Formats: sequence, C-alpha cells, structure tokens
Amino acid sequence: MQSTSKTSNKPRYKLVIFDWDGTVMDSADKIINCMQFAAQQCGMPIPTSDEVGHIIGISLKPAIKQLFDIDDDALAEKLVLAYKEAFLAKDTTPCPLFEGAQEMFEALKSSGCTLAVATGKARRGLDRAWKQTNTGHFFSASRTADEAESKPSPDMLLQLVDELSMSIDDAVMIGDTTYDMKMAQAIGMDRVGVSYGVHAQVHLETLKPKIIVHSIEELKRFLLNEPV
Repeated sequence: MQSTSKTSNKPRYKLVIFDWDGTVMDSADKIINCMQFAAQQCGMPIPTSDEVGHIIGISLKPAIKQLFDIDDDALAEKLVLAYKEAFLAKDTTPCPLFEGAQEMFEALKSSGCTLAVATGKARRGLDRAWKQTNTGHFFSASRTADEAESKPSPDMLLQLVDELSMSIDDAVMIGDTTYDMKMAQAIGMDRVGVSYGVHAQVHLETLKPKIIVHSIEELKRFLLNEPV
C-alpha cells in the first residue's frame, strides 16, 4: 500500500528559527508609517521608506538611534514612545502573515521540526502578533529584543539552542535582513535569506546563505527537503 505521508523526505534541520517582521509577517508598511509618525511628532526629519526599511530587524531604541543618527538617550526614548503610540493606537495598517506561512508552520511541525523565533520585536509585541495570528502554539521557544542583545549579535540564537538542547549544526536561521544573516554567520549557523522582505537580495547574498528563496512556498519546500 502506498504511503499517505505528506513528505517522504527527512527535513533538513531539527530546529528552524524564524525572524518575524518581513519574514513571516508582512509588517514593513506599518513599521514605516509608525516611524514616520514618530519623527513628525518629535520634530525630526521624516525618514524615507528605504531608510526605515534598512533598520527593520534591530531592537527599537538602537534602530531609532541609527536611523536618526542621534546619541541623545532622552530624544531616542521620546521617539520610542511616539513610535509605540502610533503602532498601538494611531496606525491601522494591517499586518497579515505572508500567504502560506501558517501552512508552512503546520507542515514543519508535522515533519518533526522544532520551531523558534528570534525577533527584534519586544516580548509584548511578539505575544500580540501571536495572539492576532493564532500561531504562538507552533513555537517551542523565542527570544525578543528585551530578552537578548540586539541583532546582529548572535545572543538570541545562542540562547535558543541552549534552551532547546540543540547544537548549532542542528539549526537554521531564516530572515529577510543582513542582521539575521550576520547573527547566524557569527556562530557558524546555516542561514536562509528571503527576498520578499526589507533588505535587497544582493545584500543578503554577501552573507553566504544556503539559499535565497522568493516565497513562503519555496521556503517550505527547501526546509522539508523537497525540490525547490
């Protein structure tokens, strides 16, 4: 009798670690709008979409300092609060999962993979996103910007493999930014870039990912060791 298994191949990795914004959630437009709102509220030059896109993925306060080229902690904190106000109460831009993301999580879990998240979001923000999308149950562990050093430090990844009792060789980091690629490269962890996020493919390629994929479906097939 023929097997009815969804895939006959063994997944490539035991542990799959996802970035969140721009990798599984289409949130770039909301982040850009909220950062521009914060700049306007605080009397700062309004950054372009490309300028904001470049700092997506870093923890919020370091990202704001880099974006506006400031060292003033008080001003940076004022911008942080204005950004959070916009994100929570002012801006209504939707943040859906990329098409096929939930199905990918289901397929990976069914295949025996352990899933985790390493994100520049704060814990409260990730928990909110999980509640909004009903996806938190897929993930065995996560690290956020207020629980580890900011990307591109590999601190998040080291904490995750330690908590889950995995080796670096068991794991892969999936992300849309050079910060994701750098954090994995720093500890010799495999990495996969996605081209549909905020950083250009040409920049991701310089960090030598195993592959750059152009859709969630292509990512799922790679991780499940199926033809891409």
